Amino acid sequence: MSVEQYQNTYIQESFAKRIGGSDYGKDTNIYKFEKIKRAKAAARQAHPDVELIDMGVGEPDEMADAQIVAKLAEEAAKPENRGYADNGIPAFKEAAARYLKNVFNVDGIDSVTEVLHTIGAKPALAMLPAVFINPGDVTIMTVPGYPVMGTHTKYYGGEVYNVKLTKENNFLPDLDAIPEDIARRAKLLYLNYPNNPTGAAATVEFFAKVIEWAKKYEVIVVHDAPYAALTYDGAKPFSFLSVPGAKDVGVELHSLSKSYNMTGWRIGFIAGNPLIVKAFGDVKDNSDSGQFIAIQKAAAYGLEHPEITEAISAKYSRRHDLLVAALNEIGFRAEKPKGSFFLYVEAPKGIKGGQRFETAEDFSQYLIREKMISTVPWDDAGHFIRLSVTFNAPGEAEERRVIGEIKRRLTDVEFEF
Repeated sequence: MSVEQYQNTYIQESFAKRIGGSDYGKDTNIYKFEKIKRAKAAARQAHPDVELIDMGVGEPDEMADAQIVAKLAEEAAKPENRGYADNGIPAFKEAAARYLKNVFNVDGIDSVTEVLHTIGAKPALAMLPAVFINPGDVTIMTVPGYPVMGTHTKYYGGEVYNVKLTKENNFLPDLDAIPEDIARRAKLLYLNYPNNPTGAAATVEFFAKVIEWAKKYEVIVVHDAPYAALTYDGAKPFSFLSVPGAKDVGVELHSLSKSYNMTGWRIGFIAGNPLIVKAFGDVKDNSDSGQFIAIQKAAAYGLEHPEITEAISAKYSRRHDLLVAALNEIGFRAEKPKGSFFLYVEAPKGIKGGQRFETAEDFSQYLIREKMISTVPWDDAGHFIRLSVTFNAPGEAEERRVIGEIKRRLTDVEFEF
């Protein structure tokens, strides 16, 4: 039977209200990433002989380091690693604590009580509302941003309050603009720096204000830091936990997906306030049975070798330089980010004497269909497109070719900003 046929059975009436109840699956709205997928397919069909340059991919373009892969193979062959990992092995937690010290200058993290492994950062963001949110509680999220913690807040009957990240405020949330009643009902504040999609970086001063604000309103801070080690042009990797008082109010999530080219390995960790970590561990223990021990041991090897990430950062920095220069020569106002592999650029208003772009999505669709360049639009707080320097280009010569091709395709159009 098809999905449509089953929609006429009792199953359709059985879905939880949190995912739509009896209306589940009947929504005809087409979401952003599905629109991009369809536009790419249409563009390939219309221009089969033209290379589609995909600048929208949000994951690394290379394999994990060969030594990490070798360590996985070695550990996977050991019978003692075959069983359940539950809430993780001491060796990984110890490596995570040393990593925070060596790379981010975070002192005093107890690997026993203040660190737990996660199966990537996404499941941790999904589980944290289960630790804190009751019906009517508020999670404060930033937009544009990664919505998972907000989605699960709603699943538990909570509310989401969105704070816009604007260019005028350096893509940092304006905590003073949060209404008093929202702040007092809030349980969780989600932050993500270096930021996806804006590429913005936080400062010590900003995090110090966050800590003061969190203490005033008794809010738990969750800092999602998967890009924290990917920094450029002399900027040091920076952790929320390195700021005095951070451990009093929250936790930080780290992932090896972006910083070690290990997206599919699904490994990361939560660190910070021991009571939050303990409660998270109790929820996690009832949600999964831990990541494969061999993966944890391979990841621990990676954490002991931050030079692997430094080499990855150097590649992304080089690509950012090329892309920013090319876009600015065309007329865009692009600024190299201080971290992450994303470049966030304001969309033009249209083509002089021609087509208008009312939204970033309009512009993104134009780029795909007319120029065979895929990007991701964001219209949450202004009209921007996100480009990723994780495009497929093995070697520096190929990087220059791809960026040169983008420039060539766009120079025959005069954009209006």
